[in-house]
Amino acid sequence: MENLDPIKKMVQEKYAAIALEETQLAKASACCGSCYSETEVYNIMNEEYDHLEGYAPEADLGLGCGLPTEFARIKSGDVVVDLGSGAGNDCFIARHETGPEGRVIGVDFTPAMLEKARQNAAKLGFSNVEFVEGDIEHLPLEDNLADVIVSNCVLNLVPNKEQVFKEIFRTLKPGGHFSISDIVLTGDLPEELRKEAEMYAGCVTGAIQKADYLGLIHQTGFQNLTLQKEKAIHIPDDILGRYLSPELLSEFKRSETGIFSITVFAQKPA
Repeated sequence: MENLDPIKKMVQEKYAAIALEETQLAKASACCGSCYSETEVYNIMNEEYDHLEGYAPEADLGLGCGLPTEFARIKSGDVVVDLGSGAGNDCFIARHETGPEGRVIGVDFTPAMLEKARQNAAKLGFSNVEFVEGDIEHLPLEDNLADVIVSNCVLNLVPNKEQVFKEIFRTLKPGGHFSISDIVLTGDLPEELRKEAEMYAGCVTGAIQKADYLGLIHQTGFQNLTLQKEKAIHIPDDILGRYLSPELLSEFKRSETGIFSITVFAQKPA
């Protein structure tokens, strides 16, 4: 995709490097999954998928912050859309739930991820799972298409989250719903963290306040909003210490700032 703004371009480059597995450090640059340190690899946000039916290990790059497909109430025959589908992990679990008579569409704007996902789908022999290139702020999908939309640790990477929720609303069928896992904040992050590209690509500094996030869902017109799961995220000191001085690190740990993974459900009015 051409003419991306600087933030989107940076995110695309980071996730292309992860898809191509250029180096261990490139893969670790997304804090949503494994963060590299000199002494240990931390699985900070990622949750284990291997207990879910349809799980394909080769499609799991460890980049999520929840299990939205576990909570998505997908039924046989549903049309499911995954926003920021990566290597296809959530799409393949969704396909197990919707069955061969359903349809699953993954949307991603990183060509290397799309290629990896398509290769995985071909290996699995799925003819009803497709991956399309597109920006989730402007979905390349028709109105009233999906019964269910899922997304895992992606909206925090998008500058205009309000526009994404409008696109979700447009793309869902009346009565359709979404289940989205994402990172949100309570309190403020230090400016030294906010200006770091690595922390943005790592799903931390692009996150907004929890109240604002839930407010956007209400404002868009969704109903029956439910917080399906919430857990606190603790970033290890050796990672924070790359960006914060000892004094600022100590101050941050004393602050009321919280980083949370949430999985939220909401429905388009019927």
